[in-house]
Amino acid sequence: MSGRGTFALRVPRLLRSLSAFHITPSNLACRSIPLRTRGIQRRCDIGLRRASTAREIATDSRSLVTRLKNLLYGSSIALFLLFGYYAVTDVRFSLHQRLSVPVLQYIYDDAEEAHHAGTKALKTLHEFGIHPRERGNPDAAGDLQVKVFGHILSNPIGTSAGIDKGAEIPDELLLLGPAYVEVGGITPLPQEGNSKPRLFRVASQSALVNRFGLNSEGCDRVAMRLRKRVREYAYAMGYGIDEAAERKILDGEAGVPPGSLVQGKLMAIQIAKNKSTPEDVDAIERDYVYCVEKLSKYADVIVVNVSSPNTENLRDLQRQEPLTKILRGVVGAAIKTDRKTKPAVLVKVSPDEDSREQVEGICEAILDSGVDGVIVGNTTKRRPDPLPAGTKLSETEAAILQEQGGYSGPQLFERTVSLVKRYRQILDRSLDVRRLAASQANDIQPTAREEGYDTIEASIGRDTPNLKTSDDASTQRLIHLPERHTSSQTDASHTSDAHALSTSNHNEQSSFADTVVPSPTREPIRKVIFCSGGITNGKQALEVLNAGADLVQIYTA
Repeated sequence: MSGRGTFALRVPRLLRSLSAFHITPSNLACRSIPLRTRGIQRRCDIGLRRASTAREIATDSRSLVTRLKNLLYGSSIALFLLFGYYAVTDVRFSLHQRLSVPVLQYIYDDAEEAHHAGTKALKTLHEFGIHPRERGNPDAAGDLQVKVFGHILSNPIGTSAGIDKGAEIPDELLLLGPAYVEVGGITPLPQEGNSKPRLFRVASQSALVNRFGLNSEGCDRVAMRLRKRVREYAYAMGYGIDEAAERKILDGEAGVPPGSLVQGKLMAIQIAKNKSTPEDVDAIERDYVYCVEKLSKYADVIVVNVSSPNTENLRDLQRQEPLTKILRGVVGAAIKTDRKTKPAVLVKVSPDEDSREQVEGICEAILDSGVDGVIVGNTTKRRPDPLPAGTKLSETEAAILQEQGGYSGPQLFERTVSLVKRYRQILDRSLDVRRLAASQANDIQPTAREEGYDTIEASIGRDTPNLKTSDDASTQRLIHLPERHTSSQTDASHTSDAHALSTSNHNEQSSFADTVVPSPTREPIRKVIFCSGGITNGKQALEVLNAGADLVQIYTA
């Protein structure tokens, strides 16, 4: 066989062998690619890798920009939320006045429902720590300090009772900035008050007409709430949460007043009689005394309300004889308060009882009973003319003014100023007369009432070292009050002020203090005057303070 034939026979065999090893002609062709072709492919691979790197760099750049944008957006949102938190929780932020109040009035047609919604909102926000509060320490300079009942208060501004009838939000109110908060009024037994609706807005006058009728949960329930508050404070301060811890707080070991639980501030509790109590002065006195026994240890001040216009015959108790008896009973019960320091006692009187005999009788009851002072002003049964003069009310508002109840609004301001001047004149001049009588009869033994004075003064003396952590009182920058009116100054002022008092005849005002009957006692203590009625701004507050008041309760409709 020739060589060519032998090759022809061997080629198929070779192919079958290569096939067994998965070597095909196409593979052989690949393996036989010239070197020049492989170099080109290598350069293509390098180009692809460079293009991929460029895309990765571009992607990274876009990712960096995105991250910077997200950081900017996130920071903006965080700053907005932080600013919003500080703004909304600042009591001076104008949004509260310009938006919050109108929104509540728009949502709730009934004024009482709006009030409850507002207090509930304050309570809820406080639980989450996002409640309105006074930022910083605007009273740090000390130029607004006043001394009341032996305490140095940070400012002479307070709130009136009625905002917090059940003592549910005293802490929230104190955080708003006032140095004095009054809760109540509280009756011995629970009572519903008058039927609803019982609170009406006179929007054009920023005024209210109310006939609540002293709706109250009763003093036992309120006392339990206040006890819980004190024990929670004791626990937060590390004293525990039992009765012994409560005792330490009430006895002043924490260095704060036992009512407010805040240095430089006081909390008062207003008390009243039940509507169902018989019209007997002894039974009525027992109502007030019962409230004192239950509530006084949680109060810095007890306020005796005998001036609500919405409880039948309550204002009759402002006559000298029944008022003196009731106030003596309250003072006696307050002296027995189960703690080292005793609460002060004030009586809240009506702006409508402004005749010569009425004002003089109330002042005599104040002096004879041993109470520490008076709160001048409450709502009035009268209906003052609209402001500004000549304003014509809408039919709806005109109809509201015909509703039975007490009126409160800016129109009461002038009367408040005038009444403060009159009460200050009568009380101060009466004290002068009594001091003179005391100096002429200094051998007379002290009465039980005068011993009560000593007890209160002694309790204040014990309390002062714990409650006043600032410098000595002699160096305190207290708010300046002008010299009290002399008899000639006050007599002269009555003529100009008479128009603001009432339509009754005040021609005999100048002889008020001259008719005071001296009573031989030990040297009496100067009486404190708080005032409430139509005071809406700082300028008005200063005017009332200059008229003789020691503290101003701002109108908050």
